[in-house]
Amino acid sequence: MKVALFGRGGKVGSVLAPALEAAGHELVELDEAEAMVDFTAPDAVDANVRAALDAGVPCVVGTSGWDPAPLGELAAERGLVLFVAPNFAIGAVVMMRLAEEAARFLPRAEIVELHGEAKKDAPSGTARATAELLPGEPPIHSVRLPGLVAHQEVLFGGEGQLLTIRHDAYSRDAYVPGVLLVLEKLAELPPGLTTGLQSILELG
Repeated sequence: MKVALFGRGGKVGSVLAPALEAAGHELVELDEAEAMVDFTAPDAVDANVRAALDAGVPCVVGTSGWDPAPLGELAAERGLVLFVAPNFAIGAVVMMRLAEEAARFLPRAEIVELHGEAKKDAPSGTARATAELLPGEPPIHSVRLPGLVAHQEVLFGGEGQLLTIRHDAYSRDAYVPGVLLVLEKLAELPPGLTTGLQSILELG
C-alpha cells in the first residue's frame, strides 16, 4: 500500500517508517497515497486529516489530544475511513479490556498514566478511553518525567485487597503491529469515524 506518513521524523514516526517499508508498504507524498498515517501533535493533526480527506485518502491516526468527531462526519460524507486509536499497542488494548471486566467485581478504581515529559496532552488518550469503560468517574493521575515512554496502571481497591492491571510500552516498537493491522483491515471498515484498536482486534 502507498502510505503518506505524517510525523515521520517524530519519536513514533521514526520507528514506524522503516517498519512500514519492511512490511511491504511504500512511503509516498499525500497526492500519491492510498492511506495516510498520522503520529504528529494535537495542533497539527486536524489540518493533516482534513488535507487527506480533501485528497480522498483514508486516515489512520495515533495522535491524541484532539476531537476527531467533526472530521469523522466529513469522512462519512466523502465515503472515507477515519480510524483513530488512543493506543496502537495490542497489550494496552488488552489491559483496557481486562480493566472493564475487573470493574464488574471491584468498581472502585483509579488510573495512573505515565509518559515522557514531551507528551503534550494530559491525561493521555488511553487513560481517558479507559475511564470511559469504568463505572463512575475514576480519577486519573498523570505523570510526565524523562525516561518514560508510555505506561498505565488501573488500580482496583476492595476490602483488604488491591488489584493492579498494568501495561508498559518500553519502546515505540510496541505500536507497529497495531498500525500494520489497521492498514490491513482498512478497506473493511465503514466510512466515517472508527475509534479504538479493539474494534479490529478479535478479543471475543
